Amino acid sequence: MHLLLMLLPVAAALPAQQNGPANRAILAYVGTYSSPQGPEGSRGNGQGIYVFRMDPSNGKLSLREIIANGWNPSCLALDPSKTHLYSANETSTFEGANSGSVSAYLIDRSTGHMTLMNTVSSQGAGPAHLSVHSSGKYVLVANYAGGTVAVLPIRPDGSLGPATDVRKDEGDVFRTPSATSPPGSFAFSGHDHPHAHMIQADPSGKFVLASDLGLDRIFIWKFDAGKGTLTANDPAFVSLPPGGGPRHFAFHPNARWMYSLQEESSTLVKFDYEATNGTLSPKQTISSLPSGFQGTDYTSEVMVSSDGRFVYAANRLHDGISIFSVGRSGELRYVGEEWTRGDYPRSFSIDPTGRYFYSCNQRGDAITTFRVDPRTGRLSFTGQYTSIGTPSSMVFLDLR
Repeated sequence: MHLLLMLLPVAAALPAQQNGPANRAILAYVGTYSSPQGPEGSRGNGQGIYVFRMDPSNGKLSLREIIANGWNPSCLALDPSKTHLYSANETSTFEGANSGSVSAYLIDRSTGHMTLMNTVSSQGAGPAHLSVHSSGKYVLVANYAGGTVAVLPIRPDGSLGPATDVRKDEGDVFRTPSATSPPGSFAFSGHDHPHAHMIQADPSGKFVLASDLGLDRIFIWKFDAGKGTLTANDPAFVSLPPGGGPRHFAFHPNARWMYSLQEESSTLVKFDYEATNGTLSPKQTISSLPSGFQGTDYTSEVMVSSDGRFVYAANRLHDGISIFSVGRSGELRYVGEEWTRGDYPRSFSIDPTGRYFYSCNQRGDAITTFRVDPRTGRLSFTGQYTSIGTPSSMVFLDLR
């Protein structure tokens, strides 16, 4: 076992659930960059996975414990039962091989405390994203540096087994900057070879989609939930404009629309999604930045609000969160933006009540908290800064 598990004293058990949001027990798990070899050549300042208690009355985060993990647990995902958490450990030195790893943790539902179960190879270097299939039987992982995606089976006890399938992204790399980037942009990276950046099953669980930044493609796989295997769909992928760099995507709650965020062109593409055959049809392209922006920006995260009325996108270097309203056909309209009050928002998350928005400011070593206006979708800063070294991702556990 290559991870050193060091725990701070476990806080007392959460109080019994009572009526009212103020007594609602919500925990937040935050992944960080924790290795001297952090992202983009920088040093990670985190210590592993942080566990916070979130106060639903005001959004405040209170640290409960830290699960030490020195291998960059940069992306986290909960299983459907919310009894296990999985971390993508963004490294390339697991067991001496050119691979990263994925760790499985058991969650104590009475306290939120986590116990490491096991760690397995991610089957590629630098895993940047993972998700859990809706069946609860598989973890899907995208290896950015390795250009591979893998399927890891979840054993009955929640630990992970060896991969049931591994696929190498194949295709032509476009070595030219995006023609749709903002004026004066120098955003160009990752187009040296394939870079798998995100992987997630569609809402039906029958197909698995994976974006590759280096190839400017979103791959579509048929998924065999019995065997844990991927088979190329027909067509096997959808292409984005050269140099744009598709990074993350998000499905609308109605499962008919999907939004892809391009890292280097700073654009959002709205797709119509046909669930019966797993096909994507592009219908709209819109900038993720405010009108008139000039210069370099790298986008990071995209999310659809739980009611499906708004889409949020994070812009790094510009350090803003753009807000879009969703029209009757899924088309986006720019509403406005909010400054993150931090440096380089790696990702963001919205709590289970839908009232608070959290920006993980990687280079600012802090999480900043905002209130969400349910009518307009706009964000307003609460004044709360939560100190944490190089935060990368955040997931919530509602213990009610």
